[in-house]
Amino acid sequence: MKKPVVFLGILVQFIFGLMPVNNGFAQKKPNVIYIYADDLGYAEIGAYGQQKIKTPNLDRLAKEGMKFTDHYTGTPVCAPARAMLMTGKHAGHADIRGNYELGGFPDSEERGQLPLKEGTFTVGHLMQQAGYKTGLVGKWGLGMNGTSGSPLKQGFDYYYGLLDQKQAHSFYPTHLWENDQRDTLDNTFINVHRALDPKKATAKDFDYYKGKVYAPEKMTEKALSFIDQNKENPFFLYLPYPLPHVSLQAPDEFVQPYIGKFEEQPYYGQQGYAPNRYPYSTYAAMVTFLDTQVGIIMEKIKALGLDENTIIMFSSDNGTTFNGGVNATYFNSVDGLRGLKTEVYEGGIREPFIARWPGKIKAGSRSNLISAQFDLLATMGELTGQKVENTDGISFLPTLLGKAKQQGKHKYLYWEFPENGGQVAIRMGDWKGVRTNVRKDRDSPWQIYHLKTDRSETKDLAASHPDLVAQFQAIVKKEHQDSPVKDWNFL
Repeated sequence: MKKPVVFLGILVQFIFGLMPVNNGFAQKKPNVIYIYADDLGYAEIGAYGQQKIKTPNLDRLAKEGMKFTDHYTGTPVCAPARAMLMTGKHAGHADIRGNYELGGFPDSEERGQLPLKEGTFTVGHLMQQAGYKTGLVGKWGLGMNGTSGSPLKQGFDYYYGLLDQKQAHSFYPTHLWENDQRDTLDNTFINVHRALDPKKATAKDFDYYKGKVYAPEKMTEKALSFIDQNKENPFFLYLPYPLPHVSLQAPDEFVQPYIGKFEEQPYYGQQGYAPNRYPYSTYAAMVTFLDTQVGIIMEKIKALGLDENTIIMFSSDNGTTFNGGVNATYFNSVDGLRGLKTEVYEGGIREPFIARWPGKIKAGSRSNLISAQFDLLATMGELTGQKVENTDGISFLPTLLGKAKQQGKHKYLYWEFPENGGQVAIRMGDWKGVRTNVRKDRDSPWQIYHLKTDRSETKDLAASHPDLVAQFQAIVKKEHQDSPVKDWNFL
């Protein structure tokens, strides 16, 4: 009698195209929403210890889901982080390893970044194969319309937002893109990199950097529309909001509640990006605005009765920025971790990561699984019952479902970053190896830290651990593959 039961299980799995029957899921495919912040530091939301910026919705997401403490981006800047998230490759194998900028800032020079090449397999493609409708709303940075990197050619049925990261420097752009068509907004072009003279600037001069249509607001509008249109079918929605990446720009109604709460002085653009009269208040407002959008999405899912069949994930592409009027120290943005954006120290690459799935992910749970964003492809593969080939990732689905004993683990995580002098990092258990300034010094020494006892990477133990130095060297030799982009080959 066992054979018919086994056959029936296989038949059910085949018909629904879902996941192994023994996982005990409902047979309806779960929707997946992956929300990606831009330059949000490890501790800039309340769930990770933030004290000055209000993030009630993200805090609720964590209370109702699982918070990861040791989750990492693939690299510490925008475009390659997004590429690795989408393709499941680490920085030694990824096609895109740096911010390879094309064109310029004016609309007439919009050309985007180096596009994903034809034949790339993304999370979007994977979900399409499983019968999902796929949507991208937000900042892409992996190729313009008309190139091989257009989201329509990289696994997405629908997209809306910013294709060029340079256009994202203004939150009041003249246009966004929808399915390779230009969507003109009621904004005039703002040169956000025009500084003000501190001796002459008036309050009115700061108003130049304000517009009428706030791009993230439009993104939420389109995201809600995508959810509405696909509520009867399984969908995958990738929501990479451009917040809180500078320029410092936010609607007045979000800035006003913070004015007077911080010790701040006007920012005149001396470190790039738009000047702002209340830089700390505006930065906090941008994070709170992002949090509000998360709340809107959560409420929409609940209102449609999709709450228990929708996985919502939240993370950020890299650590807090160091310019544009942002003060990471003032907000304790990385919770005492060393480094910021563009650095492979923990503050540049360790990210908040929250996942919520009512009834499946235990509310208020916490995981210290050492994991990375390039694990998403493998995770979605297991979720949808598809075998994923050619990935550096390992599915963290068992951890989400409270099945820690079934969780595969990385022997190590590997980073190489061609910018900011050329850097390499490896995390192996509680040990972390870092090399900096490699572009100028091919023999730059390894720094070795024990993260369990020194999470801020202050005590270099390399001299007493030559065995680890040798292991790290061997890992680099194994994991690094030369890139067709010669400038990225610094090892």
